[in-house]
Amino acid sequence: MRVGYSRMAQYEAVIGLEVHAQLLTKSKIFCGCSTKFGAPPNTQTCPVCLGLPGVLPVMNREVVNFAVMMAIATHSSIEPYSRFARKNYFYPDLPKGYQISQYELPLSTGGYIDIEADGVIKKIGLTRIHMEEDAGKSIHDGAADASLVDLNRAGVPLIEIVSEPDIRTPEDAVSYLKKLREIVRYLEICDGNMEEGSFRCDANVSIRLVGEKSLGTKAEVKNMNSFRYVQKALEYEISRQTGVVEGGGRIVQETRLWDTDRGVTVSMRSKEEAHDYRYFPEPDLVPLEVSAEWQEEIKKKLPELPDEKRERFVHQYDIPEYDAQVLTASKALANFFEECVKDYRSPKAISNWIMGDLLRELKLSGTDIEDTLIRPLHLSRMIKMIDEGVISGKIAKTVFEEMYRTGKDPEAVVKEKGLVQVTDEGEIERYIAQAISENPKEVEAYRGGKDKLMGFFVGQVMKLSGGKANPAKVNEILVKKLSG
Repeated sequence: MRVGYSRMAQYEAVIGLEVHAQLLTKSKIFCGCSTKFGAPPNTQTCPVCLGLPGVLPVMNREVVNFAVMMAIATHSSIEPYSRFARKNYFYPDLPKGYQISQYELPLSTGGYIDIEADGVIKKIGLTRIHMEEDAGKSIHDGAADASLVDLNRAGVPLIEIVSEPDIRTPEDAVSYLKKLREIVRYLEICDGNMEEGSFRCDANVSIRLVGEKSLGTKAEVKNMNSFRYVQKALEYEISRQTGVVEGGGRIVQETRLWDTDRGVTVSMRSKEEAHDYRYFPEPDLVPLEVSAEWQEEIKKKLPELPDEKRERFVHQYDIPEYDAQVLTASKALANFFEECVKDYRSPKAISNWIMGDLLRELKLSGTDIEDTLIRPLHLSRMIKMIDEGVISGKIAKTVFEEMYRTGKDPEAVVKEKGLVQVTDEGEIERYIAQAISENPKEVEAYRGGKDKLMGFFVGQVMKLSGGKANPAKVNEILVKKLSG
């Protein structure tokens, strides 16, 4: 059911997101099994993550370190004393019949994320960040009349980041998710891959009349594995709920799945409350105490975060805020830019090439910046060659494409392809003479007052020189020859 936005004008959405980020530890949260993605099914398991009788979990200290890093990065209050709990429910991919999570006493509370929407900074509050183990994975397409279970993922460490219901639009929800992913990737605690499920979210969505303070009945939406699907699922769910209310119906508290093929949310089950999970303290794990000293130790190791880096780029390199936003979208891209500037200080020119040609090539080839053949030193030296007049900006496009394709340095490409810029005035005059003799009508028109034809003649000379003629000298000599 779709309802036009004009009918929805009197309502506003209230959205809260629960984000699960899979931590990049080498071993699982309570045992030594590998967390590596893509291994054959059920090969990364042991009695602990299989939930066999008589085994005891042992806390992975690195999981705590990563969770504390995220808490610090989001301005959250780290609780000096937190406790694990058993979340009881039955599902085929949950071998113990319960999940070890945190409930009453989470690792951290409060905090916020700043997002930008329409030029305005919005503060999205956080309710909590807590640690938990992941469940296994049910596979429904491997056997004709059965579902299969892969328990490699059981026990993989997660942090759950729960937002306050501060989000009002699907667009802001996506901005919030992108900001969170940016932070976990800068911290290098999660790869942020939504398609592989290492960064996933559930959304609690309700609507209310504009101006109301109380919250409406919410539906939880699951199975959104891309930013695009998050936005579409939320748009549909807001529209669906509005249609139900305007039709005189009542919103039911339930869990719904996003159906990517049909572009709709479908009812899965009634929404559980906390008491349905029968939480109780985990008897096999002692309470966790994160001392002030431990927190300080972690804080000292924190990298520069995206917002700080963005602000520094604007002031240190005198580039526009937009450039800084693009360049700091990933830590690797920001590092690439800074390596270029370190070699040749021309920040704006370097920014232009990265945001234009480099990002375009990366997108076309489906390559990450870490895997590209072109090195920062190659790009900075190529830009220096343009500034020194060795090659023209047009030739540089050819040089760049070859560097990107082969990983060769710019000097080698220029030498191999004979791309050195022509600066000899005598040679340029010969190209100009030929262009003038081949285009008498245009010469007459130019001398008759059509000054815009200058661009035509520059193009002709560049064509005759194979793009090698120095543009500044071409313009300078052309003006004299055409005025004669």
